[in-house]
Amino acid sequence: MSSLKIRGIIRLFRPDLSLAAGICVVAGQILAIGKFPPMLTATTGFLTAFFISAAAIILNDFFDYEVDLVNAPERPLPSGLVSKREAIWLTAVTSLLGLACAMYFGSVVLALAFVLWVIGVLYNWRFKQSGLPGNLMVCLSVASTFLLGGISAGDFWNGIIWVFAGMAFFIDLGEEIAGDAMDLEGDRKRGSRSIAIKRGRRFAITMSVICWMVVILLGLIPLIMGWFGWSYLLFIGITDLLLVVFSIRLLKSKTPGEGRNAMRGVYIGATLAVVAFMLGQLIK
Repeated sequence: MSSLKIRGIIRLFRPDLSLAAGICVVAGQILAIGKFPPMLTATTGFLTAFFISAAAIILNDFFDYEVDLVNAPERPLPSGLVSKREAIWLTAVTSLLGLACAMYFGSVVLALAFVLWVIGVLYNWRFKQSGLPGNLMVCLSVASTFLLGGISAGDFWNGIIWVFAGMAFFIDLGEEIAGDAMDLEGDRKRGSRSIAIKRGRRFAITMSVICWMVVILLGLIPLIMGWFGWSYLLFIGITDLLLVVFSIRLLKSKTPGEGRNAMRGVYIGATLAVVAFMLGQLIK
């Protein structure tokens, strides 16, 4: 296998998004039990979300092939680095690996992982062009990574988990709406009913920023409730600062490339903030 093929496969996985899903599961475990879980529990939970997320992401590129020829011809499939047949095989392998990892935790986690996998398939197959309903399907999947972490650690009803799940939901909702605003040309070609197409690019971007401002408000709840000490301010302060900075960049963006860079900054920044929180709990 050539180095170009390997790089194409790695790009097809979009490691930052798959890694973020796995990290959120481990964060949910930490929130549930108040400390870093046993290594096997953390690793298996991470891999469950990583592979289920990767399967959905790869399948997304498979169904988006025609659109990406217009919007992102440099991606692995339209550029020819990875074939559509290979993408299907990769989807099957990652799906099986994710569900196999979920079996370690028992039937409840396996059922939730399977539901998330089904949502991913349905979204890519039928609902991607539906606009807001499709956006909500993706956001529910992202938020559920924290809940999956809580269940795998034995505490589903912990209020802290639900707040973090809510924050993940609105971060991703803002990213989804902004992403549609960046893909206007290709989305029109496939008949999408996105908010950007219905109400315009500027309106969609504004809605994205509002979603990220909701995240800032939700982040205050653990502090108000006394769930964490004042050190939590460092974690949430970094997250809020990144949200504000990249929201401003998104509002000022003139091209899809500039907008996507701002969106990636929000996603990576939020992920790094969660990692910082996890490391703090590990040191504790």
